[in-house]
Amino acid sequence: MSRCHPGARARATAAARTITTIVIALTSTIVIALAGCADPSGIASTSKLVEPKSVGVSSVTPVAAIAADWWQGFADSDLSELVEKAVAGSPSLRVAQARVARAAANAGVARSAEGPQLNGEIDVSRQRITGNGIYPPPLAGAILNFGTAQLNGSWEIDFFGRNRAALDAAVGAERAAEADGAAARVLLAVNVARNYVQLARLVEQRDVLRRALAQRDELLSLIRQRVSAGLDTTVELRQGEGALPETRQQIEAIDEQIALARHAIAALAALPPDACDTLTPRLAAVRAVPVPGVVPADLLGRRADIVAARWRVEAASRDVASARAQFYPNIDLTAFAGLSSIGLDRLVRANSEQYGIGPAIRLPIFDSGHLRANLGGKTADLDAAIDTYNGNVIDAVHDVADQISSARSIERQQREQGDALASAEAAYDVAMQRYRAGLATYLTVLNAETNVLAQRRLTVDLRARVLDSQMLLVRALGGGYAARGAVS
Repeated sequence: MSRCHPGARARATAAARTITTIVIALTSTIVIALAGCADPSGIASTSKLVEPKSVGVSSVTPVAAIAADWWQGFADSDLSELVEKAVAGSPSLRVAQARVARAAANAGVARSAEGPQLNGEIDVSRQRITGNGIYPPPLAGAILNFGTAQLNGSWEIDFFGRNRAALDAAVGAERAAEADGAAARVLLAVNVARNYVQLARLVEQRDVLRRALAQRDELLSLIRQRVSAGLDTTVELRQGEGALPETRQQIEAIDEQIALARHAIAALAALPPDACDTLTPRLAAVRAVPVPGVVPADLLGRRADIVAARWRVEAASRDVASARAQFYPNIDLTAFAGLSSIGLDRLVRANSEQYGIGPAIRLPIFDSGHLRANLGGKTADLDAAIDTYNGNVIDAVHDVADQISSARSIERQQREQGDALASAEAAYDVAMQRYRAGLATYLTVLNAETNVLAQRRLTVDLRARVLDSQMLLVRALGGGYAARGAVS
């Protein structure tokens, strides 16, 4: 049977006593600190998350999910190409991606606080030792080299969850940044699509005006014939001549708007201003998509802005938990081991080693209200985050309801307007026939033509509004966003 060396037994006994002393001191300190540290009582959030049913979110079967590349559903290759270029090259989306990367880095910093820290140091110095200090001769008054090579370690024991809460807050901020990036992507795609439809509307409005110009030119020829025959006066002739430059001016104004719309699309797609100069879309080429009849039950998970706001609530609540944990002791376990000597030639010799271990405890006893003020501020931030989320939910529900109502109304307007256009064109044909036969005045023809022109332009506007309302509804329903992870 082996026997322990007396020296080894003594060292083991001393180590055990040291560890026991540390544990007793640590336990005693925690008990005392909990009794005497700063008091966080009386500070609490007052805002509550809104209940979805209370703001009109339907509980019926959810609407079919929108595809992430929803613009493909409009079956227009030019539109799809422009949206994809915008999504791939937009500086605003790159900014959003950089914010996500920054938030992820912040989460990494917070995560590192949960684990042990280890660093090394090497110090070399040459100094004169005072002759009136703690060192006796021959060290006193001598000029010597000092050297230290040491590893230092620490580990914060997160008894009260401060670091864990800080990490959760950082993760919440990261998820919110991701959702913000997705919201920016949806908004960019919708803006490209809406500008595309606006350009198509302007192109077709120009077609209407060109048709009106040709019509008025034909009418002017008829007026000249009637003036030559003595059936009309120069009054009708001047009226007919004045209608042509007026229409040409309207065409020029539309051309200006077309150029600006093309520039806007190019800017959204990160292209040169002249890249879309030949772009001439048609409303008929953009296929309409089905419109749901209710606000979907899963709306709150579809919209990136709502998800981002919810993650900010989560992050703010964890910030409050971290601030509350700061009222309790902060306990670090520190250790070091290395070599130290007077004279560099002795640094690696026997007996140059040094080591130690022990707790470091910081107690918030009196801080002139700093911790309470910090907790109050974080609690106010939580209230603001909750109320922002509630506002986003209310706005989202009303946004979807508005777009559904508008889409239904525009469909009904189209049907009625189609009948109005047919009647106006029939009235114009009758007025022209009567004018040729000398049974009606030029003013009758002019009034009939004005009504036809207005109805044709309204037809184009309503076609464009159908598509625009559907794109707005896509945005209101989340634009194909799918949340990553769940908010606890």
